[in-house]
Amino acid sequence: MPLPFLTADRTFDAAPDTALPYDDRDRWRRPYRPGPWRVGGAALWLLLASFVLFAAVALALTGSLGSAGVVLGIALLIIAGALRILRMGVWVSARGVRQVGLVYTRTVPWKRVASVRTAQQPVRWLGLPRTVQGQALTLVRKDRSPEDSAPLLTTHTMDFVGRSSAFDHAADAVEAWAAEYRRG
Repeated sequence: MPLPFLTADRTFDAAPDTALPYDDRDRWRRPYRPGPWRVGGAALWLLLASFVLFAAVALALTGSLGSAGVVLGIALLIIAGALRILRMGVWVSARGVRQVGLVYTRTVPWKRVASVRTAQQPVRWLGLPRTVQGQALTLVRKDRSPEDSAPLLTTHTMDFVGRSSAFDHAADAVEAWAAEYRRG
């Protein structure tokens, strides 16, 4: 079963000379592959879900169906969380840029984007409070001050730790989308 949210578009890898090599630009796409930390974290959550599902089956076989239903609901929540972890990241389309988090999704139309740029700055390491020096791709909106802009991507997120070339590739792709659609 194909999982389209797990893969980046291969057309971008196949045609690095073209900034926007997509035929259907209205479809939301992530211009990079999920990193090993993100995939590994989701795999651990799915492993936990398998144990919880086994517990639900064991409870159902022993006759306590109410408890089995509660444990099954917990397992389904864990699975939904793992799938949401895999979906997290930055997505682009002709309509704008979308930042998907664990419990939120923010979409900014291209007409409200003032600039998208890469800057050297302190960034959070794997989303933890600890900061390290790294690069960040920031989106500056027309309706807000540049100081209010939060980074879209950083070199130390779950997708790009230890993969600086992948960060450069993703930042270039998002900047190309912004350059194309802010003009029009």
